[in-house]
Amino acid sequence: MKKIALTLAAIGLATAAQAQTYPQRPITMIVPFAAGGPTDVIARIVGDHMSRTLGQQIVIENVAGAGGTTGITRAAQAQADGYTIMMGHMGTHGAAPALYPNLKYDPTKDFAPIGLAAGTPIVIVAKKDFPANDLKGFVDYMKTNGEKVNMAHAGVGSVSHMTGIFFNAVVKTKPTMVAYRGTGPALNDLMANTVDYMTDQIVNVAPQIQGGNIKAFAIATAERSPALPNLPTTKEAGLDGFEVSAWNAVFAPKGTSPEIAKKLSDALVKALDDESTRKRLLDLGGVIPSGAERSPEALQKLVESEVARWTPVLKAAGATAE
Repeated sequence: MKKIALTLAAIGLATAAQAQTYPQRPITMIVPFAAGGPTDVIARIVGDHMSRTLGQQIVIENVAGAGGTTGITRAAQAQADGYTIMMGHMGTHGAAPALYPNLKYDPTKDFAPIGLAAGTPIVIVAKKDFPANDLKGFVDYMKTNGEKVNMAHAGVGSVSHMTGIFFNAVVKTKPTMVAYRGTGPALNDLMANTVDYMTDQIVNVAPQIQGGNIKAFAIATAERSPALPNLPTTKEAGLDGFEVSAWNAVFAPKGTSPEIAKKLSDALVKALDDESTRKRLLDLGGVIPSGAERSPEALQKLVESEVARWTPVLKAAGATAE
């Protein structure tokens, strides 16, 4: 027993020493989506400032597939030494358990939460010649013609897929769902009038709205966005019950030492307090989390609440990726 106690003490001292000198080499941040998407862009903006704080580069590695679950599974199974972290989001850590019955991780138990990075509001958009000019007219049209309408989304498990299902449930309509291999192709067909509408992150659709290529009805947040100041909120436009914002957050594998997790969390908080970093996120239409929302504890509660929120919505719609 004495030898075991001494061994455990030695391991504890070694772990503490490692945490004190962390990081001694570059850190890999796995982004579970292709380069150029909202999660990737947010990871690069935040990771750039975190690198300066930590004194080591954060290298972004894009591991796309299966609605982001391929990359998150890989990151969850990495050594818990602080040198592999990940940028998860509403799909990978909220909707995934309902969409993937054979999911190889539990979002609520298999990670060390680091902190919330940014929110990305959802916008309801349609082809520019859709026969409605405001949200009320759009909802009325959907209630009477929903089965004749096509809703585009970027694939099962994507933010546009999940929020579209949520919107349809609130409005009580059943359009034809048209899946694409990513947001780009979906938006291209929306601009070409091939499909009728979609719900997606402001980061993706704001340039096309501003360019007059698509029509926007409302933003699904409590307040208007500085990026689209003339666009009303869903509540202002007369639709209650559809408030939703995608989110991105930093996680480490389960078992990461509290000391290392705190260094990562502190670096993330500093990034979100930096004026240049904030401006870059806000210019995209992102929402900066408040001080209370940035803690690991708050992120853990968010994940738990999101799993509880999305599971019944997606199951009721019969949505599955397998």
